[in-house]
Amino acid sequence: MNTEDYVRRRPVYLLLDTSGSMRGAPIQAVQQGVAMIHQELLNNPHAIETVYLSVITFADSAQQVARLASVEEFKPPTLRAEGQTALGAAITLLEQALERELIPNSEGRKGDYRPLIFLLTDGAPTDDWRPAVERFKARRGNKIGAFVALGCGTNVNTETLREITKDVLYMKDTSPDALKQFFRWVSSSIQKTSQRIETRPEEGGLEAPPLPPVMKWDRST
Repeated sequence: MNTEDYVRRRPVYLLLDTSGSMRGAPIQAVQQGVAMIHQELLNNPHAIETVYLSVITFADSAQQVARLASVEEFKPPTLRAEGQTALGAAITLLEQALERELIPNSEGRKGDYRPLIFLLTDGAPTDDWRPAVERFKARRGNKIGAFVALGCGTNVNTETLREITKDVLYMKDTSPDALKQFFRWVSSSIQKTSQRIETRPEEGGLEAPPLPPVMKWDRST
């Protein structure tokens, strides 16, 4: 690779709950939300230059339904809701994807920017998730730009999500409109963060806009 032509990437991973409780209007809204993020990033020159997207879904098991790809090459996957909530499997698969796909620093060249991770779930994990989270934190805890988890609906335990990340959002409403507001916020966050690279490239965290009224932070104290 020609170092002069190399552009540092901003990897973005979307971890999406596609369990049976998301069936119907919610999974359709998630599908539309991913497509909206993709379309808005396509219209943003800064994002096209640096952002790479991946989608991991979890139900009875976890799948990386879209491997890390540039905005221009990314294809929004078709989502289907069924099964349980294998969150631990999703965290394990995320760790494997980061290990396989991220470009590390090397002599004479800086690797990828720290990845941004967005998790959406409407229920409690149904697998043995704690060991996966502990391994992830041990290996990746200080190498992540941001890890934001959204728990939506009345069946979510935000204390579980706070064991994964300190940046937890809660949204009681699971209507299509509320879910679209979440994805719009994610899209804006990605765009603001990618644009900041121009002026403050070494700042690795998330630059997020204000939350829409349907969402609130549920951070641990």
